[in-house]
Amino acid sequence: ADVLKCIRMLTFLPLEQIDEMDHWQGEQLNQAKEILAFELTKMVHGEAEAEKAQATARGLFGGAADHENMPATALDASLVKDGGVGLLTAMVAAGLCGSNREARQLVQQGGVLVDGEKVTDPKTMLSEEALRAGVVIKKGKKVYHKVML
Repeated sequence: ADVLKCIRMLTFLPLEQIDEMDHWQGEQLNQAKEILAFELTKMVHGEAEAEKAQATARGLFGGAADHENMPATALDASLVKDGGVGLLTAMVAAGLCGSNREARQLVQQGGVLVDGEKVTDPKTMLSEEALRAGVVIKKGKKVYHKVML
């Protein structure tokens, strides 16, 4: 598999360990991808940052979200209207979208999840109470962002 070629060329893992991975298939290949990602991140950013990135990725893609290392934005309290903040406003303020129009289109097309629930109504409000606890907005397949007050 290509991932094993990359591991051989780009990491300092012992060749014996990589040779054992030659027999891996399916779910085990995903583990090889995780190893590659960790090793490359460790080389570029150091082991501590690689461990943080790994914990965040496992949380986001493995179900038990690690919100500690997720990008986050504290919204200005002046954005609160009628006990909450509009989803579109929160997305623009967090830098997830460049404009309300872009955010509206993304929401209407089903490309936004709020705390794991798909949202298709651009008039959705995020309650002040939920924002105090922190709300995770997922844009598309891979962009996660926590917004809070």
